[in-house]
Amino acid sequence: MAAQSPQGGRGAGAGTVTGDAASTQYGPVQVRLTVNDGKITGAEAVQAPKGGQSDQVTADAVPRLNQAAVTAGNADIDAVSGATYTSAGYKQSLQSALDKVAAGSAGQGSGGQGSGGAGSGGPDAGGAGSGGGAQGTQTLTGAVARTQYGPVQVRVTVSGGKITNAEALQAPEGGQSDQVTADAVPRLNQAAVTAGNADIDAVSGATYTSAGYKQSLQSALDRAGG
Repeated sequence: MAAQSPQGGRGAGAGTVTGDAASTQYGPVQVRLTVNDGKITGAEAVQAPKGGQSDQVTADAVPRLNQAAVTAGNADIDAVSGATYTSAGYKQSLQSALDKVAAGSAGQGSGGQGSGGAGSGGPDAGGAGSGGGAQGTQTLTGAVARTQYGPVQVRVTVSGGKITNAEALQAPEGGQSDQVTADAVPRLNQAAVTAGNADIDAVSGATYTSAGYKQSLQSALDRAGG
């Protein structure tokens, strides 16, 4: 929708900005904002939990969270009943996007990252492209690592040569793997950000997933160097 911009809607602070992906128990959540003159005019979730019951929860919760973000103009929004984890992840990614707006990256969003910003591509999308609007920021997707229990693929956000966010786009699923993945992946994501490289410890009980994660993470970091 068109926002009033007496000082020119195409000036600084106008454009799109994508927040960092927030890992939740049911999958990543990532929010993209449209900002005009420092005001949120649109919000969308480019990633949200999916599969099984999550499909229904996401379909119900995300439109309400999007509307709440526009109405509130900040990340101080209420959780949607029955979607506690998705709401928390949404708010976390929303705050990340707002932080980027405050840092001045929104004005470059529509040109620098285009309509296919960080997190909007498929699992095999990405690479060393310009994933973020902020200067020195890249979103890089590693190669898929095949493991005994299924593929693992990692996407990292790198800013100023430092890992600021990591997420697993693919991880083993089905049966016991669901529990292993739910336990291991958030810890591996945090370890990647803390270490700043792929030299991270395997999570106990998730040896294969950890090995695949590290392999895909190293692939993503190699692309950052290239």
